[in-house]
Amino acid sequence: MRFIILLGIVSLLADITYESARSLAGPYLAILGATGAVVGITAGLGELLGYGLRLISGLLSDKTRRYWTFTIIGYVINLLAVPLLALANHWPLAAALMITERIGKSIRTPARDVMLSHAAATVGRGWGFAIHEAMDQIGAMTGPVIVMLVLAINGSYKYAFAVLAIPAVLAVTVLVIARLIYPHPQKLETDTQTSKDGKLPKVFWFYLAAVGLVAAGFADYPLIAFHIKQHNIFADKWIPLLYAFAMGIDAIAALIFGRWYDKAGMLSLAAAVALSSFFALLAFSSSTAVIVGGIVLWGIGMGAQESIIRAVVADIVPTQKRGTGYGIFNAGYGICWFLGSALMGILYDISLPALIAFSILSQLASIPLLIFVRNRLGIKSSG
Repeated sequence: MRFIILLGIVSLLADITYESARSLAGPYLAILGATGAVVGITAGLGELLGYGLRLISGLLSDKTRRYWTFTIIGYVINLLAVPLLALANHWPLAAALMITERIGKSIRTPARDVMLSHAAATVGRGWGFAIHEAMDQIGAMTGPVIVMLVLAINGSYKYAFAVLAIPAVLAVTVLVIARLIYPHPQKLETDTQTSKDGKLPKVFWFYLAAVGLVAAGFADYPLIAFHIKQHNIFADKWIPLLYAFAMGIDAIAALIFGRWYDKAGMLSLAAAVALSSFFALLAFSSSTAVIVGGIVLWGIGMGAQESIIRAVVADIVPTQKRGTGYGIFNAGYGICWFLGSALMGILYDISLPALIAFSILSQLASIPLLIFVRNRLGIKSSG
């Protein structure tokens, strides 16, 4: 648990750093002279690389067994890029740094999740990943509020990015401390599983297909925020606070569903998907109260996805292939998210009911696959 808490503190500080930067990315690029197309391409390419490159980093981390090396290098790149934005005087440099930040995250995530899976095995994988996710989201909730206050006091985007060097340095410091205390986190997991043929289990691919459907139907918050702005449903100042509220719901949901996963297994994930799948019906309405309800369901879905889905991968994939498993899983998840988000963006301009229908049906279609995976695994099925 101490190891999980240490990595949780790292994630909390890291999220303060880069989630704050992401909340300012669009306006900052606009100030530097970028067009709307540049903003969209920068965000889309960053997410695509941020997920797609995890396939390579996961494979390499398994091959070299240098999980700490990949984690530390990834975090340094991920976090260093943010305060450097204060030095950007032209949008191409700012866009390059924003994409670099996402690449850093792609380098460190599979290796870090492998180490987390070893520690979580002793406290319950659902609970272990849930605690990490909750701490992560506390940072995601706190960061945008901090830069909002900095901008209110100083009014300078460059100063706001420079201030983010503080949590970035603290995150790397705690990470190094964790490395010194726990140089071999794989020893925290005693009951390990191995693969006889060196391949990923077939059930892994069914699970990836199920979660891919969930990801495809899960609209990005920027699209919800765009809808709110287009129809002037909330004043601009409330839009980032709605996101902070969603991150708070995310943290609570992660703890609840993570604990439930350790007792009921895949049924908890299926229940979370069934509950959150209707968020689009509410979030894309014209009523403030109904939209808040949609944000609650959206946050629940995010919390369950970010905690349980990583725990399930560790339960499916043999120990020596876990970095590869996380790499492939994250890459597939990211591609499905990207394609689904692009489609929903197009549908928004054509037909809002079509967007809502696609979102709901895509997520609900995953439930039979999740139940199939549960039955194939035969783990934690009885509660």
